[in-house]
Formats: sequence, C-alpha cells, structure tokens
Amino acid sequence: MNLFDLSGKVAIVTGSSRGIGRAIAEGFAEAGARVVISARNEAPCEEAAAAIRAKGGEAIAIPARISDKAQMESLVTKTREKWGGVDILVCNAAINPHYGPLEDLTDQVFERMMTNNVLSNLWLSKLVVADMKAKREGSIIFISSTGGLKSSKVIAMYGVTKAADIALCRSLAAEWGPHGIRVNCIAPGLIVTDFARALYEDPERRARREAQTVLGRLGQPEEIAGAALLLASRAGSYITGHTLVIDGGTMIV
Repeated sequence: MNLFDLSGKVAIVTGSSRGIGRAIAEGFAEAGARVVISARNEAPCEEAAAAIRAKGGEAIAIPARISDKAQMESLVTKTREKWGGVDILVCNAAINPHYGPLEDLTDQVFERMMTNNVLSNLWLSKLVVADMKAKREGSIIFISSTGGLKSSKVIAMYGVTKAADIALCRSLAAEWGPHGIRVNCIAPGLIVTDFARALYEDPERRARREAQTVLGRLGQPEEIAGAALLLASRAGSYITGHTLVIDGGTMIV
C-alpha cells in the first residue's frame, strides 16, 4: 500500500512552468497524477508538460493569468473537459513587484498583489470545490512563505499577502473539512528559483542568509515538492488547516 500514490488523480498546479511549481508538478506526475501545467506564457508550459510526458507521465498545458478570473474559470473548465473533476489544486503562482518599505507602497501595487497572491487562490478554490464535494475528498494547497510569518523591510508587502493566504487556508479548511476537503499551506524559506533571485544573487547577502540557516544552505525546488506530495496524498489525509514551514531551520534561530 503506497500512501503517496496519486494514480487516477487530477491536479492543477499554477505557476508550474518553472521553479517550485514545476518541481511539484513533476513530483505529482511521478506519483501517478494527471497534471495540468499552468502559467502565463504558453511555450514554457508546453515545454514543462512535454518533459513530464517524455518520462512517461501524463501532463497537459493550459496557460492562464491568475489575475484574470475568466482565465481561471477557463483553466478549470478545460481541465474538466480533458480529464474530469479536479482532485488536487496547488496555488503556487504569485507576484512580488514591490521591494522595500510599506511606506513607499502605492495603492495600485497593493491591489495588484492582493489580487494575484490572495484573491486568485480563493477564485480557484471556489471553482474546484464542487468537484471535491462530489467525491467527498480533495486537497488544496497554497504556497505561502516564511515571509508571511515574520516581518521584513525588503519584502513586506509580499509577506502581507502570504499571511493572508495562511488565514484564508485556515478558514477554508474549517468550512470545507466536513466535506472531506483538506486545505493546507506550505511556507518555504529562501529557495533557489528565478522568482527569488533578487534575494540571493548578491554573494554577500546569500552568505548571510546561509549563515542564518541551521542547515547552512538555501533550499531547492524539489525539497518543496515532497511536502506537497505529502499534503496531496493519503499520507497527509489527517492534515488540514496547517502551515508547513520548510526553511532549513531559519525560523528556529
């Protein structure tokens, strides 16, 4: 009996053409899931899906912008048309256009970040919940951040949105738990991806961060994929409303 087997499950992973999202999609496919690769641009999505198929997995590409509700609706509709109901949703895509103090944050950027990083997660969750209610089971995972658990003078607004994701997760977990639907967050620390490049590309800043981390190094995307597989599978079937911190020990020192 394989507690991590996802055979027959349909999974949508946003922001999955690269980085953490792609690692999660690849991990799900290896576990037997049929995976929908989704991100803004078609070519990278197709490449990621083709790479999974080349290894014997099942994957399709459905490009969509998380800031566009109509495109989110189309993403779910096209998934159903291809494979039926959605069993697993991973909301990984996010933006971070503002670096620096909140004092300098404009209303427009605030609204844009809240829409992309929080409201889009609620849109997608509401779009797939009917499928999960019908099956009396399902797993929704928000990729949050340790930035949502502590203060920052560099990525403050990003942390605000990720804290909101954690609160959204808890409320949806309480609301949908009676239907067998689990909702959880993963809060990565600093992971080596293009998205986080600004936080580690300077050698001195990277060295300081590594020195502050118990394991003495930055994380890799595949190290988040394992946690997502736990939360998506029967191995995590009694976990809901939880935020799993994966940061190499940075938060404990």
